[in-house]
Amino acid sequence: MIAVTADVAPPPPSFDLEAETLIIGAGACGLVAALAAHEGGQSVLVVEADAVPSGSTALSAGLIPAAGTQVQKAAGISDTAALFADDIQAKAKGQNDPALVDLLAGTSAQVIDWLTDTFDLSFSVVDNFDYPGHSRRRMHGLPTRSGAELIDALRTACENAGIDIICERRATRLFQDQKRMAGIAVTRPDGAVETIGCNALILACNGFGGNRDLVAQHMPDIVDGLWFGHDGNRGEAVLWGQALDADVVHLGAYQGHGNVAHPHGILITWAVIAEGGVQVNRDGDRFWNEAQGYSEAARAVLAQPGGEAFAIFDGRIAEIARQFEDFKRAEAAGALHVCDTLEALAEGLGLPAAQLSQSINEIPSDGTDSFGRTFGGTRLHPPYYGVRVTGALFHTQGGLKTDENARVLRRDGSAIANLFAGGGAACGVSGRSDSGYLSGNGLLSAVVLGMLAGRAAADNG
Repeated sequence: MIAVTADVAPPPPSFDLEAETLIIGAGACGLVAALAAHEGGQSVLVVEADAVPSGSTALSAGLIPAAGTQVQKAAGISDTAALFADDIQAKAKGQNDPALVDLLAGTSAQVIDWLTDTFDLSFSVVDNFDYPGHSRRRMHGLPTRSGAELIDALRTACENAGIDIICERRATRLFQDQKRMAGIAVTRPDGAVETIGCNALILACNGFGGNRDLVAQHMPDIVDGLWFGHDGNRGEAVLWGQALDADVVHLGAYQGHGNVAHPHGILITWAVIAEGGVQVNRDGDRFWNEAQGYSEAARAVLAQPGGEAFAIFDGRIAEIARQFEDFKRAEAAGALHVCDTLEALAEGLGLPAAQLSQSINEIPSDGTDSFGRTFGGTRLHPPYYGVRVTGALFHTQGGLKTDENARVLRRDGSAIANLFAGGGAACGVSGRSDSGYLSGNGLLSAVVLGMLAGRAAADNG
């Protein structure tokens, strides 16, 4: 594992560069923050460790949940922030800070409408299936339903606004003057160090899923799972926060996923399960109530023989899943088996045919099964689809505690005046573990806290 350097020191006599608002990380959070700060009149600089902006956003489906948007209203979907907040809290069993839940749910529509109206991002609502835990259809995505498209659209908006994004610069040190942040040090690929001063600093450098030591310490039940997040997520924000006496909370919270094609390493959308598909293990047996959600599916799948399972669905469901670019990639890579009979599918997947057939035939056409899952009247029918999957860790959900302006809070409750955090660097609204993750929570925190941080940074300056 790559050693993580994240320390805090007094500022140097002078800086190599200066910016009014400085942002670490060019994922969705950082780029949204940059757009907001620039709109507020700030000179903005974004530093990114990768060669191009990507981060965890590019690995996601790029779907942002929001309630009460113009897009929803145009689609005839009635939704409110209160309903959204209730759904978030219900999934996390009330473990979230209610004020943060209300902030994210209540600001979500504003962010989507702003990105749509001001920067021409062409959001639409996923309207042909329901995500577990959401009482309304509120997942907003760009046409290809891919995180890569989202990050490219945000980067284009920043470039059109004249916002500077410097890549291949990994932040390794924060400079603190008295109780305010003064700037950072970044390391170039050749090992040279540059210093950058600022009036406001935004941590948008995501979580710590790529730091195996921190994962083992805070979430040992997923330590053996496939790491499907971005390798740059090494936990600098958490380590800096601890050095600054910041309040760091819910470090056991994370988003897992139990439907990653194996060994291809391609995400298979949970729509294949939500629309009536199931998971079976090597013995051809179903083993849990899949309706609980894809995050907790990671542990359920990893607990099976060989740490793997098989997602079984049909042609009707596959047609719905094809709106996602990842699903089409999985098809092109040969990850999916398609057969006219369950017996042939079992042979292709290496499963016992009799047991697979029994497991599928026992699914009620309309009612609740022995696992407590309710099915809605449509049975699986030929052609049958199957794909070998495993459980993975996507990104962490705990982090720095923030206020209503995304300012980082110390353990005594006071705010660090010019330090802000969002996305995976900040604590989200997924409770204390994996089971509290509601679909889209990661990008919800990224774009809402990003916009709030950018606007507050502009006010700060």
